Amino acid sequence: MLQIYDQISRDLSRNITKSYSTSFSLAVKMVSPSIRDHIYNIYGFVRLADEIVDTFHNHNKERLLHDLERDMWLSINEGISINPVLHSFQDTVRKFDIENELISAFLKSMKMDLIKSDYSTFQEYEEYIYGSADVVGLMCLKVFVKGNNELYEELKYSAMKLGSAFQKVNFLRDFKHDMEGLERSYFPNISVNIMSGESKKEIIAEIESDFVEAFKGIIKLPAEARFGVYTAYRYYKTLLNKLKETPFEKLSEQRVRVGNHVKLSILARSFVRIRLNIL
Repeated sequence: MLQIYDQISRDLSRNITKSYSTSFSLAVKMVSPSIRDHIYNIYGFVRLADEIVDTFHNHNKERLLHDLERDMWLSINEGISINPVLHSFQDTVRKFDIENELISAFLKSMKMDLIKSDYSTFQEYEEYIYGSADVVGLMCLKVFVKGNNELYEELKYSAMKLGSAFQKVNFLRDFKHDMEGLERSYFPNISVNIMSGESKKEIIAEIESDFVEAFKGIIKLPAEARFGVYTAYRYYKTLLNKLKETPFEKLSEQRVRVGNHVKLSILARSFVRIRLNIL
């Protein structure tokens, strides 16, 4: 029965989310069950593409990404795939009318990771973030608004800013790994040798500005999505504060984390604020 395969595909995308990002999966649990699986479906696909370019080092990454893209477009056109991750993703894309442009922009950024090791201009940096993070926020927004195009257009800018903020926090947190493990530097004209306290302050100020714009949209989200998105927002804000307190030279020596007890506290506080409507 196709329903069994549909469920297996959704389960795989959910398990990928839980395995690769405990923090994000915790936030997704806080969105309504009516849309939860679709957020898992989106994450499962983008995680798979990201793993190809970031961890499949002993394989032909370019060919694997090409095959994934080819099979993904086929699955969207035909409404089915023998790859369970793509099968669940195409279901969400078709159900919520996610534009091809968003998916293409995401894949373009993944391809950039195969050929670029640094981003020397702000334009290149912004283009990469748009494709790797902003459009993922927009895909999720498509699910959140459930076809309300007027609300989608109203919240589009904030959703992009939230995606940007999350990605830049990840860049700052993973600075050591990106430089040493992947030999990449995403921040324009900044490497492990020239990162300074001043440049770190500028990056954090940029992220804080993104969060301000993102919050304007979070408070307008449908109730089904607001709790989960707000929880993720609070988690990343907390992580940013820890990064802010970490001396810049330590960023190349360690990976800053938020403890599980802090995550649970964020979840509880977010729940109270949502219930009392005091965001």
